[in-house]
Amino acid sequence: MTSALPFDDYRSLLASLPAGDQAAADRVAMLFGRADKPEGSLGRMEDIAAWLAKWSGRAPPQINRPLVAVFAGNHGVVTQRVSPRPHAATAQAVELAAAGGAAINQLCLAHDLGLKVFDLALHLPTEDITRDAALDELGCAATMAFGMEAIAGGTDLLCLGDVGVGNSTIAAAIFCMLYGGKGADWVGPGSGADEAMIGRKAEVVDAAIALHGRQKDPLEILRRVGGREFAACAGAIIAARAEKLPVILDGLAATAAAALLHAANPTAVEHCMLAQVATEPGHARVAETLGLQPILDLQLSHGEATGAAIAAGVVRAAALLSSGMAAAVRQHA
Repeated sequence: MTSALPFDDYRSLLASLPAGDQAAADRVAMLFGRADKPEGSLGRMEDIAAWLAKWSGRAPPQINRPLVAVFAGNHGVVTQRVSPRPHAATAQAVELAAAGGAAINQLCLAHDLGLKVFDLALHLPTEDITRDAALDELGCAATMAFGMEAIAGGTDLLCLGDVGVGNSTIAAAIFCMLYGGKGADWVGPGSGADEAMIGRKAEVVDAAIALHGRQKDPLEILRRVGGREFAACAGAIIAARAEKLPVILDGLAATAAAALLHAANPTAVEHCMLAQVATEPGHARVAETLGLQPILDLQLSHGEATGAAIAAGVVRAAALLSSGMAAAVRQHA
């Protein structure tokens, strides 16, 4: 696929997204309906199993190769003291995960999940969004393409998360650009900002909106006020949809990426579920706009896809419920 501009290929993909297998979802619902139990007694577990069947094409569904993909990026705007942590903390988190000592490592072990952590040029932060676009179109499109490669090698459940000092400010700028309001409506404490720092975050968001204007094109918003982990998450979501793979989103970067794709095509995130709602203001509002009901409510703010890894255990349990009860139905038919 070739085009004159880097984003044109993604616009073409977003205009022709494949649908899920509704017949598979209906078969799973039928299996639960025929099982020896009160109707609807398993609550959302039945809905999760049906969603998984729809986007895997298997009824009952199975999860054999789940993968957690964590994208790490740095942001130039951190120099404006919008985070209590320095840029170096992002690389330290990546190194800890590589050594097996991060929270996400333990959760992947607990739920038998594969793990890939991607260093997105941490030595080269994006531009300060109050002074310039975070990325140029070519760089943003290339990072999206890199994110699409997360599913290379095969997976049947993709769990997306992020690491990035300052990315709660970046997410707030994206939400403000998409949905309106001012910076104060979208910023929060992030990784521990005090009241003065939260005020600076709001000022940064407002300054970015003033510089770039109220952009309407979601991909233009992504490159102007986004970041590399946001672009990579967007690419991974698109790639998963093209392959009809179910996705669990976690954290502000993955949710902001999903919001941008949803703005481009309202059906773009139907293959996604949300692990949990972050403690940042506005995340719950965005989730509601996207039609994403969180699987968990654990008040997590740690990042690194920790919520997605825990939610993957719930999704796997829903798949096993479906397959086990289907076998029982067949035996008693």
